Amino acid sequence: MKKIGLLLATLLVVVGCSQKDEVQTVRLAVDVPYEPFEYKAPDGSLTGFEIELGDAVCAEMKVECEWVIQAWDGIIPGLLANKYDAILSSMSITEERAKKVAFSNGYYNTPSAWFAKKGSGVDLNNLDGKRIGAQRGTIQDDHATDNFPGAEMVRYGTADELVLDLEGGRLDVVLLDFPVGESTILGGDNGSEYEVLGDHLQLGDGAGVAVRPADTELLAKFNAALDVVKGNGVYDDIRKKYFAYDIKI
Repeated sequence: MKKIGLLLATLLVVVGCSQKDEVQTVRLAVDVPYEPFEYKAPDGSLTGFEIELGDAVCAEMKVECEWVIQAWDGIIPGLLANKYDAILSSMSITEERAKKVAFSNGYYNTPSAWFAKKGSGVDLNNLDGKRIGAQRGTIQDDHATDNFPGAEMVRYGTADELVLDLEGGRLDVVLLDFPVGESTILGGDNGSEYEVLGDHLQLGDGAGVAVRPADTELLAKFNAALDVVKGNGVYDDIRKKYFAYDIKI
């Protein structure tokens, strides 16, 4: 009887330790490619500013990151359908989105910019009849649609598709997150043929991690972990790999 009792006690200790040591997995949705924030390396692995930042945040939270690639136009519906636990993919904090999801504190803010071929003659004061390219469902899409009703809006599922059409002469001008255009257009093989038009635009209140509104505990963990990595130098070390200027908020 004593041996059975000792065996049961031992089993309870082992089970208790295994449950305590079990690492929680947090599934993070990301729209790829969106260079330099998230994209695939030559070996097929995910990399980029937000991938590294997300891994650092997960490490601080003591959870395992599982990255889930999701097209942008379905990224919020996927979150609400429990396909993943959070969105960490350059999602700008807006009032409209905040009606559906809960946002962490912002972790970066970058401007948007207009890009066109040099000598295109595009006048930002009059875009009537021009073909404007934007990624579907972004704040750039919203801005161009609301402010240039006389233009033809052409929307794309990914930034890469948009850039290909600009380079192919099927678009007159595109509106993109500046670092994305800087990397994919100005930094591309034919980058010297393109330019930024006008001043940079500050749209939205920066990017935040999005979770389901009911997941208040998870949101608090993201905020706490972001505060730590932004304060201990980890954020800055990652940022310097991708940007020559400060984007932290």
